Amino acid sequence: MQLYMAPLEGITGYIYRNAYYKCYGDIDRYFAPFIMSKKLNQKEIRDILPENNQGMELVPQILTNRAEDFLAMAKAIHSYGYHVVNLNLGCPSPTVTSRNRGAGFLELTRELDRFLEDIFAACPMKISIKTRIGVEDEEEWPLLLEIYEKYPLEELIVHPRLKTDQYKTGTIHKEAFGMAVKKSCHSLCYNGDISSISDCEELLQQFPETDKIMLGRGILRKPWLPSEIKNGEKKDPQQYKEKLKEFHEELLNGYVDYMSGDKNTLYKMKELWAYLGTSFTNPEKYLKKIRKAQRVSEYKIWADNLFREQELIL
Repeated sequence: MQLYMAPLEGITGYIYRNAYYKCYGDIDRYFAPFIMSKKLNQKEIRDILPENNQGMELVPQILTNRAEDFLAMAKAIHSYGYHVVNLNLGCPSPTVTSRNRGAGFLELTRELDRFLEDIFAACPMKISIKTRIGVEDEEEWPLLLEIYEKYPLEELIVHPRLKTDQYKTGTIHKEAFGMAVKKSCHSLCYNGDISSISDCEELLQQFPETDKIMLGRGILRKPWLPSEIKNGEKKDPQQYKEKLKEFHEELLNGYVDYMSGDKNTLYKMKELWAYLGTSFTNPEKYLKKIRKAQRVSEYKIWADNLFREQELIL
């Protein structure tokens, strides 16, 4: 089983990836948050620089609906030594889809087909696609899958939700992934709502052919999840907590070194706790203090208290 780390904008940048790789390292392929400007800015360049991603296999991701822009970004990315790039056709954010990008592009099937024809004809790299199964109706998926089958995708990552599903719990349409398993000639990766070993086992029972899974929010809530999936068993809870504290400190130090001022560092760490806090018993008092912290020193006191006084929910 190969495990991928999903690209989550604003969270899984190179500082997060490096901390994760150092402390856990159970991910086979990392995906960088999307790039959407023809001329890469300094933040985007820093995120994909090989020296900032040593030891890990990284795939940059592009978000656009214009072939000429995709090719310009791909050329720039290729200059840093990359040979695979991922096309984002899954982002459901209204600010993205309102411009017919991400999952919003799935509605324009004729334009999408022409776009894919243009980029596959001229791109200097292999192209993979991360996609949702449609905009509003599952019946859109067969046509989209038919379009994807026309092109030599490096792999097809299927998040079996519609654009309108956003990330709501219980909105996974696994039968759509099953259709891809039966009909697609591409190498497939499953993405969506894998938050425990049992979720993974259930997926494999239904689709035993699955050999690649992309983890998103599940890994933010439980960074130890890939290790559990690969090893098939849980470790001692205290070992998990010690490793998580090590990861937390590595990540915090990475942001302190990179960010200018406490405010920006705390913004990043508070964003992470929106996910990580759900994996602790009785976290509310501590999270409230963490959210109100104005200085890194104050934040560290309450984060340390949480680690010391509460237990992980495994």
